Amino acid sequence: MFWCLLLAFSTSVIWPTATIAPQGFSATPPSVHFVDIAARAGLTARTEDGGERTKKYIIETTGSGAAFFDYDNDGSPDIFLVNGTTLEGFRKDTAPTSHLYHNNRDGTFTDVTQKAHVALVGWGQGVCTGDYDNDGWVDLFITFWGHNVLLHNNGDGTFIDITRKSGLWHDDLRWSTGCAFVDYDRDGRLDLFVSQYIDFDPAKTPIPGQSSFCRWKGIPVMCGPRGLKGTRNQLYHNNGDGTFSDASDKSGVARAGPYYCFTALAGDFDNDGWPDIYVACDSTPSILFHNNHDGTFSEIGARAGVAYNEDGHEQAGMGADAADYDGDGWLDIIKTNFSDQTASLYRNNQDGTFTDATYEAGLGGNTQFLGWGTLFVDIDNDGWPDLFMANGHVYPELDRKAMGSTFRERKLLYWNRHDGKFKDISLNAGPGITKPFNSHGVAAADFDNDGMVELLVNNSHDPPSLLKNYDKHGNWVLVKLVGTKSNRDAIGAQVRVWTGGHQQLQEVRSGGGYISQSDFRLHFGLGSATKIDVLEIRWPSGLLEKLEDLPPNQIVSVKEGTGIVKH
Repeated sequence: MFWCLLLAFSTSVIWPTATIAPQGFSATPPSVHFVDIAARAGLTARTEDGGERTKKYIIETTGSGAAFFDYDNDGSPDIFLVNGTTLEGFRKDTAPTSHLYHNNRDGTFTDVTQKAHVALVGWGQGVCTGDYDNDGWVDLFITFWGHNVLLHNNGDGTFIDITRKSGLWHDDLRWSTGCAFVDYDRDGRLDLFVSQYIDFDPAKTPIPGQSSFCRWKGIPVMCGPRGLKGTRNQLYHNNGDGTFSDASDKSGVARAGPYYCFTALAGDFDNDGWPDIYVACDSTPSILFHNNHDGTFSEIGARAGVAYNEDGHEQAGMGADAADYDGDGWLDIIKTNFSDQTASLYRNNQDGTFTDATYEAGLGGNTQFLGWGTLFVDIDNDGWPDLFMANGHVYPELDRKAMGSTFRERKLLYWNRHDGKFKDISLNAGPGITKPFNSHGVAAADFDNDGMVELLVNNSHDPPSLLKNYDKHGNWVLVKLVGTKSNRDAIGAQVRVWTGGHQQLQEVRSGGGYISQSDFRLHFGLGSATKIDVLEIRWPSGLLEKLEDLPPNQIVSVKEGTGIVKH
């Protein structure tokens, strides 16, 4: 049985910070066995990303994003994969396209790209999803070097390109990368943040070896990003009539820069009830836009301690994700970086600042990998978020040199030890982790609704990977939220789960990972706990909703202001 309590949210709420290990705690890493099931699941399309043996320009190196989202509202996440192209191009009838795969609910997917009218071509980059018009159907936004695309979900299995009609079209070519739907002014309508990488023109870009920015460890390689022109990020306000207005200048977002930016990561990092935006940037300081509650943002990355590493150095930031890895009730940030650097783990200090906890947490041992997509994900359902990282180098020329790095790289998997530290279990985590690919976008979802989260990886020059862990796991709950006063997807809602004194915090998010999109449903591992003591939802509207004494191993659907509903 459960009971539901509704009350107004106040920013003066003090969240509990103490946590203990949940029932079933063990200091020993679990047995993990990830297998790539993409081929037998029907995910066979190859992703293009310029030259496979050599790359002339930086546009050939950044890969593409991936998305898990339920486009037909059948309760099973479907898959969207962004695709790229090559400098030489393709004949019209053979050009690579993005792909939409429908979840058949039997462990397989069907390619419905043509049927759904989503066969996009060109230099595709990232993807994010959100029901921007609150009509009950999730829409798609895809970034490009060229022209971004907003695809409206028609609710009948098809999409329509409304980029021009919505006010998001630009005549000039732009290199957009990350994106995130976010209700930054809390009016119940989803706005759109878009990060930008480089003001790129091949006719004005040096070729490999032509300048000091076109060599790496003595090898002539493609040029950049240093030496190329940076850009500024963009924010679009939802007008409530199906259109957007450019609020980049008015909001203060455009005043930060120019930078080389990739992943946009929205989250309420200071627990004040308003969404902030972190942006992982390459070879420039990363950015944290703090929400001022009045339609504007202040850039506080350096002051907050998330712009540089602990030595005060810029890094080549690629992917980013946020979760409460130490159970104190505040969102922490993970960011992947270039090879010869470590990833960056920023622990939330609960006062608007962060501490670089990378080495303290045990993440400083791997510097040979070039990281892209990263996610906090509870791989064994013990109630503590682990860390997954997908890797791949930008220089295929390395495969012809003995330099300790390769173009295709294995993935990294870190198990959360429950004490603020992680243990690298990559080499014992199965062939899905150890087989090398040139990987970029990552997304997570329990696509078969069996209580374990699967990982989708978009690999350049190969078909995608779909990684499933076939080993034992603990209890779980999936939380599906439907907004009423808040945006329908409940993007920005925070959910806290307490079991046996242990607290978990997650947030419904658009974007993240590496320019990708994970399932909106939130997955919580529960260990051996036989009930959820408290499940608490703070909706973007400010409403606080609390459920108690819930059984595990189920999907809990909650409608704002109503409580649990049938799904």
